Amino acid sequence: MELIPSRPGTVEVIAGCMFSGKSEELIRRLRRAVYARQKVQAFKPAIDTRWDSDRQGEIQSHDRRTIPSTVI
Repeated sequence: MELIPSRPGTVEVIAGCMFSGKSEELIRRLRRAVYARQKVQAFKPAIDTRWDSDRQGEIQSHDRRTIPSTVI
């Protein structure tokens, strides 16, 4: 038996040069989706160690805004 989702998900890519606001845009979109009661999941590579080790499970923008993520 094959399960076919009734509402397929989407993948969106936010691209741009350094300091163009990609992380801020991602956080903004995810917060809007959460507010709209949509299911969202954010992933962050384990190799990304630019911020504090205490923040390993969060995506963080340069202005210190964060959103929870799953480290993979």
